[in-house]
Amino acid sequence: MHSFLFNTVSDVLSGPGTSGQLGEMAAAMGIERLFVVTDPGIIQFGLLQQAVESLETNNIALHIYSDIVADPPESVVMKAMHAAQDFGCDGVIGFGGGSSMDVAKLLAVLIKGEQQLADIYGVDQITGGRLPLIQVPTTAGTGSEATMVSIITTGETTKAGVVSRTLLADKIILDAALTTGLPPAVTAATGIDAMVHAIEAFTSKRLKNPLSDMLAREALRLMAGNIETAVKQGDNLEARSAMLLGAMLAGQAFANAPVAAVHGLAYPLGGNYHIPHGLSNSLVLPHVLRFNAPEAADLYAQLAPIILPGQQLPDDSIAVTQILADYFLALAEDLGLQTTLRQMNIPEADLSMLAQEAMLQQRLLINNPRELTLDDALAIYRQAF
Repeated sequence: MHSFLFNTVSDVLSGPGTSGQLGEMAAAMGIERLFVVTDPGIIQFGLLQQAVESLETNNIALHIYSDIVADPPESVVMKAMHAAQDFGCDGVIGFGGGSSMDVAKLLAVLIKGEQQLADIYGVDQITGGRLPLIQVPTTAGTGSEATMVSIITTGETTKAGVVSRTLLADKIILDAALTTGLPPAVTAATGIDAMVHAIEAFTSKRLKNPLSDMLAREALRLMAGNIETAVKQGDNLEARSAMLLGAMLAGQAFANAPVAAVHGLAYPLGGNYHIPHGLSNSLVLPHVLRFNAPEAADLYAQLAPIILPGQQLPDDSIAVTQILADYFLALAEDLGLQTTLRQMNIPEADLSMLAQEAMLQQRLLINNPRELTLDDALAIYRQAF
């Protein structure tokens, strides 16, 4: 067995209604003034109510900052940072989707004023500490609550990441009751996103390890067995709980065994056409699976019985990979998601540009089990078209 390093969050509190224990948790951490990073939808649907009551009961002052947007730009991070500094917080919580949690990670570092945002882009550029950090995901998808990465929009179509163990939260709360109001399309796209995290972690070329493998397999078992129920019966707490836990386990997996070509090809779709990240992944996933088959079919064949339990599968791992690719295409269609770039109104003339932009995602492509060229990227986009 090769040597490996595995990093993850120390404490996870899971169960429907557990966001009502936030006040006790924050008080035990010594937090007196908590800065809450969230988005307008969380406020609109009253998802913060139980948490706020818990904080007030425990005499914790709070400032709710709800101006977070999808794919947050640097300006949003800076505005939130100034608000947090003005409030004088001594703790930060990300309460919402991946964007809120990503911003919360950065604020916990930046509020201390030891480094500027521009100084911490890249890998292990954070030199100081951070404020106490709690993460409460309200979608079962990004896994951001369990990762050491924060992605920020830096230009019209460009993004940059901050990667550091410092960004790992102190505590995670998984409250499935917060996810029951998610629209079916959001549940479907974020769910497939999380499944992609697990698949790519399991097949990651560089840092795959026994712990990430174990987490990826269990994540896929939970999500494959519950995604359709969660989408079609949104108030089913058992299915919602399984999806939320599965998404976090997938986050723990890919935080240590990084994602690859599916994400590399998905990012230009989100950057240029503002397609939600999970849907972008879903659009290219089946075609990347087929492309990777010559190098990764044996690994995909190990995952197939978990994703397709009880299904009679052939002995040929290449054939099993084709079955998996067909399954994900059919799953997306069954869950009401678009399955082609054409359906997303992407001009065919743009495919070459997309391929060129995908090749800029080398930090992801180096993890892919099969080397990807510009021609390969273009061919995959054409298949997805």
